[in-house]
Amino acid sequence: MGTLRQDADRIIREAIHDALPDTAVKKALKEIRFNSGKTVLIAAGKAAWQMARAAWDVAGNRIDGGVVVTKYEHSKGPVGNLGIYEAGHPVSDENSYRATQRALDCVSGLSVNDNVLFLLSGGGSALFEKPLTDEAECQSVTRQLLKSGANIVEMNTIRKRLSAVKGGRFALACAPAHVFSIVLSDIIGDPLDMIASGPAYPDSSTCAQAQEISRRYGLELSDKAKALLATETPKTLSNVTTYITGSVKQLCESASRTAAALGYEPRFLTAGLDCEARDAGTWLAAMARENQDTGKSLAFIAGGETVVHLTGHGLGGRNQEIALSAARGISGLRDTCVFSVGSDGTDGPTDAAGGFCDQDTQENLRAQGIDIDSVLADNDAYHALRKCGGLVVTGATGTNVNDLTVLLIKR
Repeated sequence: MGTLRQDADRIIREAIHDALPDTAVKKALKEIRFNSGKTVLIAAGKAAWQMARAAWDVAGNRIDGGVVVTKYEHSKGPVGNLGIYEAGHPVSDENSYRATQRALDCVSGLSVNDNVLFLLSGGGSALFEKPLTDEAECQSVTRQLLKSGANIVEMNTIRKRLSAVKGGRFALACAPAHVFSIVLSDIIGDPLDMIASGPAYPDSSTCAQAQEISRRYGLELSDKAKALLATETPKTLSNVTTYITGSVKQLCESASRTAAALGYEPRFLTAGLDCEARDAGTWLAAMARENQDTGKSLAFIAGGETVVHLTGHGLGGRNQEIALSAARGISGLRDTCVFSVGSDGTDGPTDAAGGFCDQDTQENLRAQGIDIDSVLADNDAYHALRKCGGLVVTGATGTNVNDLTVLLIKR
């Protein structure tokens, strides 16, 4: 019998492995019938390197060149003749702009007989960017949205209007070449126009929605940015075929299988967890208290993407806050833990994928003079979890299909 932490680590490891995009990308490529001309590969997002390598393994003899742009430390080496770039996330930086311009150069001047193989994953909103405002304002708007607690759909509704490549505009730049887009989903419900802000998909959001979001969160915008929010994005695209692959539901299904193999009765809660991270942790702790006396080993499994409303100046991420907020409610229970991880291996601006807390975490921290409520008020979950061995560190995983959150009760 493994410990709770060993069980958690195995569930995390196997769920992420099953969510790697290799098989899905190769399957999608079997359905694609390229035109007779040249083929350019553009990959953007946290899983871009892994997706590009899988595509190269299958179709390298058809690829004439291209660009891969991913997050810092997410590249694992050369892929054929492709240019590999690492760039900023969650806020774009100079390398984001440089790599995106190189991608635009690669697709410029293509003919109707040519192809663009576009591999897209979450994180592309920051990594794949050419601002229509100045670069400083592009970064400022992203920081304002991150701090506000806006969800990913709200964020991308704003960002796509301030960009020359988001909201279908990259597909227009590729015309008349045909774009074959393979998308790894990191947003609940798989809205194709919102994943990485939809560079190759018609935009379903409206100017009115963007302006209302801006008002709701009190965004500070230049006159140019305000004018861009009032400029409509492409609503139709005739040169794109899209294949969607991977999702948070798949992540949860894998976690359920592993939990069952470890002797837990899996109970799937939702693949649409969408609330404040602290509220999710509190909810799971309440569920733990209600299920202490069943006599069964139980695994409650949820997927999705919570949000954090920044109130302090500490270091952490949404998954770390879920685990730490749950620690308060499961304190003193018997053999109970809550863990939450980002499938890409990063959680907020940290080197951790998420956090793990059990029935002893709160007392452990208290003995060190650390108060969980104060930590959460300062958004400093990372340092508290490091003090009690509660960080989950996986390194860059090569995939990105939202977050996995699990409550384990071991009997």
